[in-house]
Order: sequence, then structure tokens, then C-alpha cells
Amino acid sequence: MNLLEIKDLKVSVKDKVILDGFNLEIKPGEVHVIMGPNGSGKSTLSNIICGKSGYVIENGDINYESNNLLDLSIDERAAKGIFLAFQHPIEIPGVNSLNFIKESINTIRKNKNEKPFDTLEFLNLIKEKQKSLEIKDSFLKRDVNVGFSGGEKKRFDILHMLMLDPKLVILDEIDSGLDIDALKLVSEVVNKFKDSNKAFLIITHYQRLLDYIKPDVIHIMQNGKIIDSGDKSFATLLEKEGYSAFGK
Repeated sequence: MNLLEIKDLKVSVKDKVILDGFNLEIKPGEVHVIMGPNGSGKSTLSNIICGKSGYVIENGDINYESNNLLDLSIDERAAKGIFLAFQHPIEIPGVNSLNFIKESINTIRKNKNEKPFDTLEFLNLIKEKQKSLEIKDSFLKRDVNVGFSGGEKKRFDILHMLMLDPKLVILDEIDSGLDIDALKLVSEVVNKFKDSNKAFLIITHYQRLLDYIKPDVIHIMQNGKIIDSGDKSFATLLEKEGYSAFGK
């Protein structure tokens, strides 16, 4: 049974079609990677799955655990286990990073009729996750992403992911802004987080990420749709020949 199933999706912004006849199926336990040139619709896809406003759904269906995802709000999608690590995480001045994570996890727990974490439970849990990402306590005393380097923003996103424990994780260019040591560390954490009940949709331009996070399927996306799918060898071919090697 598919965790996520997208059928014939057509999406536009200000009368410009971005996704056009997009199809995708992801089963629990799978890691799918989408690669494609700038403007092919990759980030639009991740935003649509998570429920970001500003897009017009002209046609198609998105089903997640047999639910019509298009009927659910952003909060409802998050409560059902969908998480997006943004390509360009936004700064939120005046909002403490630690409190931000605590409020988000407790909001989801309330939506699932679970008891919110008290302060001690929350701190014990986050300290365990911090250690895996080598994040110091002082880091979480800062406002969300304010003054963070690119790598710090991505580590904060992955910490947020670990705390929320989602079922469908979308990583939109998580490798952007990471040096090689940080990339290895983040990849190791992601690999440990994977299990048979979770699925990943990873958007990237570079093969180097796939040296550490092994995909089950690589999809090549152009002009708002998937034009070809295959195994990890696609990334090697892409490095050598570019996107012109696909969709023939």
C-alpha cells in the first residue's frame, strides 16, 4: 500500500503552469529522490504536499494514507506525519528556537489527542536528539534561524524532524549550505531515523548527498513532470551527461 500517491497533478501560479501531469507513488520504507533543472517544479511539489497557500490546483489527486491530502490544512497534514525541511529556512525574530520546537510538537500531540510534553519530558527528549547532531544548548537559546549559518539552519531543521517523528519526510535541498563534515553528520542522522514505516522524498541537485543517503528510486523531473525513473546509476549518468540524457 502506498503512503503517498499523486495522480495527474496540475498546478499553476498566476496562470503559469508549474506542475503538469505529475505522478508519483511512494511506499512506506522507501527513499525517493527527485532531481531536475531549476524551474522544473521540484520545490513547488514539496510546497503542495505540505499545504502551502498561493497555488491553484487545476487537476489531480494527492492521497496520503488513504486520505485526500487536498482536503487537509497545513496543521492537519503535520499532525498526520508530514514534515518539510525547507530549501531556504525562514528567520523568525523574537521566537526562541527551543520554545518553537516545544510548541510545534505539543500542538501536534494535542491534535492527535495525546498528552503534551511537560518541560522536563521535553528537555530530556531534545537533549538526546541534540547530541546526535552535535548541537549545543546555547544554539537553542537563539531566535529561530536568526543569525544562523546555512549549515546551522539545516541542522535545526533535522533536529525539528527528529522531535516530531514524522512518517513522510520531505528534504528540499538539505545538502545546500552544508560542508562535507556537516553533510556526513546530517546524513548519518537521517539514515538512523529511517525505518520500514517512514518514507523520504529528497530533492537535490547533487550526487554527493546520494553517496551517504542511498535512494531506492531516482526520478528525473522536467517541465513539471517526471520524465524518467531509475536506480542510483541515474545520478552518475546525470553528472556525466546532464539532463539531456533522460526522457528519450
